[in-house]
Amino acid sequence: MQQGTAWPVGHIETRQAHALTVIEFHGEVDIAAALHILPELDDATAPPGQTVVIDLTPVEFFDCSGLRLLCHAERRVTERGGRLRLVCPHPLIRRILRAGGLLGRFTPLATLADALASAEPKTVN
Repeated sequence: MQQGTAWPVGHIETRQAHALTVIEFHGEVDIAAALHILPELDDATAPPGQTVVIDLTPVEFFDCSGLRLLCHAERRVTERGGRLRLVCPHPLIRRILRAGGLLGRFTPLATLADALASAEPKTVN
């Protein structure tokens, strides 16, 4: 690590894509970052009936505090009649999900494109 370089503090960025709310987690998602992320996550998951995609691709570190944030977001979204999709290409984060018994609750997708495609309504010809 270079001198003067700070650790990549965890944060989220929210945007709309294809009528979905995409929430990207960035940096290190640990207990300290979770305190700052939670209010923004609550704002992003507040609207009713939305499909939310949480993208963990830019994450550099993820611990049980991150699991708590995922469960919190999923509960808020489903209570409001929405759906949550999870993008998680990282094998170590998938291992944390498995260890936490959450693979049944979340079905991690490999890419954001996969999540966007799975959320699109199917057309019948």
